[in-house]
Amino acid sequence: MRQTSFRGVFTAMITPFTKKDNVDEEMLRQIIEAQIVSGVDGLVPCGTTGESPTLSHDEHDRVIALTVKYANGRVPVIAGTGSNATSEAVRLSRHAQAVGADAVLLVNPYYNKPTQKGLYLHFKAIADSVDIPCILYNIKGRTAVNIETETVQALSKACPNIVGVKEASGSLDQMKAVIAGTHDHFNVLSGDDNLSLDLIEAGGDGVISVASNICPSYISKMIHLSLDGKFAEARAMEANLSSFFQSCFLETNPIPIKTAMARYGWCEESFRLPMCTFEHEENREKLYTELDKLDKIGALTRRY
Repeated sequence: MRQTSFRGVFTAMITPFTKKDNVDEEMLRQIIEAQIVSGVDGLVPCGTTGESPTLSHDEHDRVIALTVKYANGRVPVIAGTGSNATSEAVRLSRHAQAVGADAVLLVNPYYNKPTQKGLYLHFKAIADSVDIPCILYNIKGRTAVNIETETVQALSKACPNIVGVKEASGSLDQMKAVIAGTHDHFNVLSGDDNLSLDLIEAGGDGVISVASNICPSYISKMIHLSLDGKFAEARAMEANLSSFFQSCFLETNPIPIKTAMARYGWCEESFRLPMCTFEHEENREKLYTELDKLDKIGALTRRY
């Protein structure tokens, strides 16, 4: 297993909203406390699951600052600070550093479809603007561009504080290529819950997880079993989660996971447009069926 700084389960946190569409700061505090008590290795506010594209700049800054405050140094906070505008990503990243975030997560620039040269210059400019670790976030399905392995390699060599990548390309072959082509202290984390054990078996370091919002303790145990080389036990636990992992993407993330969190009292079922509640009610029923299965084996973290 490679020696890494970021290893294990890092929850891609939802952003709870009140019925009046404000950030619910008290519920955010309770979610963070439950996550830490349940044994996750870190928190990731303001990512895809946190509906970051619909947060105002002030809200984005506030959620990161509150997450750092509530975590209080007990686990690392990896703040989502990516943008399709390099200047905005620099500002967000500098703010995250100023309020005490341990690292930043930098999504591919979206919509403008930069070349690999443009991606390299974008990420290098952000990394050069801060002193804290930077983790790339490769998710072509959301951004229309893929960070090619050669670009990741070049960034890992040019920027000492680019220390890893959240790989959500969906390609295990690409993940393996990144692992093989980067130095031993470069972290490769899965962005897909269903591929996390496959990635760890290939030499990866863990997962930035959507599903751990609602079952943090169970997923933490599974991931750490695999990191300890106990793959048979980890795979047995994964078998109980595989259908739930699929249900988390019955509709666009974070609709299913936030609906699950609302069912157990962790937030209102409230989204920022253009995100909304389930379009197809049969998908809600499918999700609830999978949640009931997990509840029976004690895998869920309930608020009530």
